[in-house]
Amino acid sequence: MTTVTTDPVSPESSACPVSPGQIAQPRRIILAGGSGFLGTDLARALQARGDQPIVLSRRPAQDSPWPQVEWDGTALGAWCAQLDGAAALVNLTGRNVNCRPTRANREEILRSRVASVRVLGEALRAIAQPPPVWVQASSLAIHGNAQDTLCDEDSGFSGAWPATVCTAWESTFQEAVLPAQRAVVLRIGFVLAREGGALPMLERLTRWGLGGSIGSGRQGISWLHAEDMVRLFLAVIDNPRFTGVLDATAPGPRSNRDLMRALRRAMGRPWSPPAPVWAVHMGAWMLGSDPHIALTGRYCRSRRLPELGFDFRFPDLESALADLYANSPSKPTAALNPTDAS
Repeated sequence: MTTVTTDPVSPESSACPVSPGQIAQPRRIILAGGSGFLGTDLARALQARGDQPIVLSRRPAQDSPWPQVEWDGTALGAWCAQLDGAAALVNLTGRNVNCRPTRANREEILRSRVASVRVLGEALRAIAQPPPVWVQASSLAIHGNAQDTLCDEDSGFSGAWPATVCTAWESTFQEAVLPAQRAVVLRIGFVLAREGGALPMLERLTRWGLGGSIGSGRQGISWLHAEDMVRLFLAVIDNPRFTGVLDATAPGPRSNRDLMRALRRAMGRPWSPPAPVWAVHMGAWMLGSDPHIALTGRYCRSRRLPELGFDFRFPDLESALADLYANSPSKPTAALNPTDAS
């Protein structure tokens, strides 16, 4: 187990906004379940600006550039000491939903989210100096398959299974967070990144000539460039004005058809045929995935982030994908069909 020693940071000092280069000493930032691509990006950014990220993980990596501490996400243990005197807690824990929708998998998806939140709350009550801010991940799936409805933080919830997971997740968080803590819920959608999330699979399909719209193509895609996701995490950690529920999504949600067209153009690929619903179900079964992830969606736009002054570096889909694929090697030279509308 990795042991980290830092000077305690008081709630008063860590509640002040901090900019890169202004940190007087390393602040301990705990990333529970931070071994995925989002946690890795965030840890890298924290370390670059002088903070000390500490990742709580089921399988700590021995060659990690930052400390990793073992925890199972269900029971109190030696890992609790890392929270004492930390400047912030960010919880990203949760089983990947990209799996077959069996009963066992669904139970594990729910359990992994609720149990980790609950045990973190227990740990905070067992230490002398809890972190003054707890940032909790959630999902825009709380709105269900919202079709053409434009959702924001004030929109209602769906009764579908993914939404019930999210409501249980957020309800457990509200019970677990300390009264004196600044509590922030980030409802995360489709984060655009080359190294993780759903985009690499869509990229592979597009390279194989299967980059057409999926199903009806009308399902909403609420997306966010990975760089803006990290910037939002940092803003939420640093700035006491960020509280409550925030929809972590760019201001321009698009349809699946728009996304696939923009991706083909960013990759320099030609038109691809649409994938009918039956083919999506067959492909998902072969890949061990859930077809409903691709066939459902929601159009979300945050009402609160503009009010808080958060500035997106990539506010539109085309600029986000252009940035991600700007240095893509051996981009195909196939001519684009100017009438490509699929």
